[in-house]
Amino acid sequence: MSLYVYAITAASHPLHLDELKGVGDPPTDLRAICGDSVCAVVSETPDDLKVKRRDMNAHHEVQARLFEEGTTLPLHFGLLAEDEDAVRAVLAEGEQVFSQRIEELTDRVEFNVKAAWDEDAALRDILDQSEELRKLNEATRNDDATYEQRLALGETLSQEVQRRQETLAAEIVEELRPLVQAERVAPPSDQYAVNASFLIDRERADAFGEAAGRLSERLGEQAGIRVLGPLPPYSFA
Repeated sequence: MSLYVYAITAASHPLHLDELKGVGDPPTDLRAICGDSVCAVVSETPDDLKVKRRDMNAHHEVQARLFEEGTTLPLHFGLLAEDEDAVRAVLAEGEQVFSQRIEELTDRVEFNVKAAWDEDAALRDILDQSEELRKLNEATRNDDATYEQRLALGETLSQEVQRRQETLAAEIVEELRPLVQAERVAPPSDQYAVNASFLIDRERADAFGEAAGRLSERLGEQAGIRVLGPLPPYSFA
């Protein structure tokens, strides 16, 4: 049977797995497969493995509990290995890289910062600040408005919204950057104007949380900020 792989740890990790359960229904038992200096935490792959909330929660719970006791390299959901020999081969081949990355992430945590963007409010603000765009917007509401007028308005508003999103993302990242070791910023989406992950020294986690709180207060209604962390370093493993 194939193996489900949750994380890679140093061989010195306590690996208290007895009280942890993995994916599947009923939940699978966890065990460690170790090489000389690194280990992989695995379980048997359940027959009914799917992207379900139950299994996703179990996957992240295992990683979070492992992370509480030592540095880990958390792996993405659904990573399977053919068998134990395949796991040992990967550990042997990547042992130096895994060990180096574990050392780099020791005593560091991840924070994820998302900023929800109220596009309707942003559009109203853009129109309020531009007499030219207000006039063009009013003109497009008339029955005799031309296709070119509507196209020009749509393109101009879209460009301005994108510019503001980029400005907001840059402002948030620049504000928090002095506290971070590394960052990963995703492109804006329909749901979030900003979706950024930051790698933080564990001792600076409180300071980062306070800085994010001040930033949220300053931005006010411009963007609703949500901060998640401290987390295992999912984005940097």
